[in-house]
Amino acid sequence: MTPSRKAVITQNTAGVPDSAETDDGFGSSVAYADLNNDGYSELIVTAPGEDVGTAKEAGNVTVLWGGKSGLSAASTLPVPRVAHGRYGLDVAAVRDKGGARVLVGGYDGSVEFSGTFTRTGAVGAKTVNQSTPSFAVVDLADLNRDGRADRIVTSVRIGGHTGGLLYVNPGSSATPLPADGTTTAVGDVNGDGYNDLVVGDPDEPAGASDGHKGGQITLWFGGKNGLAVTPVRISQDTPGVAGTAAKHNAFGTAVAVTDLNKDGLGDIVVGVPGQTQNNKARAGVVVVVPGKKTGTPGAGSYQLSQETVSVPGTSAEGDAFGATLAVGDVNKDGHPDLIVGAEGEDNYRGAVWILRGTSTRPTGTGSVELIASKLGVGGDYPRIGGFQPE
Repeated sequence: MTPSRKAVITQNTAGVPDSAETDDGFGSSVAYADLNNDGYSELIVTAPGEDVGTAKEAGNVTVLWGGKSGLSAASTLPVPRVAHGRYGLDVAAVRDKGGARVLVGGYDGSVEFSGTFTRTGAVGAKTVNQSTPSFAVVDLADLNRDGRADRIVTSVRIGGHTGGLLYVNPGSSATPLPADGTTTAVGDVNGDGYNDLVVGDPDEPAGASDGHKGGQITLWFGGKNGLAVTPVRISQDTPGVAGTAAKHNAFGTAVAVTDLNKDGLGDIVVGVPGQTQNNKARAGVVVVVPGKKTGTPGAGSYQLSQETVSVPGTSAEGDAFGATLAVGDVNKDGHPDLIVGAEGEDNYRGAVWILRGTSTRPTGTGSVELIASKLGVGGDYPRIGGFQPE
């Protein structure tokens, strides 16, 4: 990956609807899928702070249409025009046996678009759900292998809980799953052919039976009938998991699932941005928990950080390495690469590392660090305090 090969897109880019304004938050969440079934993926970009007409902070979702020459035309999806609805806090997109679907979360609820999508912004169907709490995180993934992606939504943080409430396919009388969290990921951790759901819960315990010191993740195994009744909870106190649970480690701030070593089991990647590393508070690490056919995963886990051999940079106080995560085969060599964000790096401008995948695990060898100055974007926007876990 070469930093010079990039495209910078804003609301002031020619063809993109609207214009850049203070606190629009364009790019707060992104997703991609082939919405019009032409073989090219579209990029869906949100701006939850966008004013729409007289509706302040109603939110906005822009589709940048893909094609042979890359992203070109753009249009917006008709999210509800509700003041302070902030539609676009998160977005997910998928193409399953029913066609293309886009799910958008906001303070006002969620809205799903499906059916026929056109470059003019028209959609075949629009379903609004305002019966459950405000949604900060949304996902679309097939949990029972029926060919249709399930709607996985997490509310904003709720008082008395560590994180928000978790729902799968919520309706008018939805009941949340008995787990809290702030982020989700899906993949086949036990290799049984069904996707499993991982929920990150990084906050410190809010009660005697809620959360875990230093954070935790909750693993729900999928199956023919959907998610298992009883989940598995994993923290840095779980046998075999790298590191030691400590207050404000924020284990579970970001989660991802992918088969890093091609053994048929999805490995759980966990961001721990509050962990002390190299005697630097809140420097952050990433913990990889290998998938396991039976029982609770944990054995064989390992850490990755800026102290890992050949990873560019050095751990510094407040870097928050692991604040965000993504996985994907960036260089098309058949091995998933690990993409790690650190919001406090580079004087709080932030940075992203691409750790190259191998047949066994991600490596620092050949890894790339992307910072604002290398990309020729951004300015000097130092923040006071850096990453502060909840």
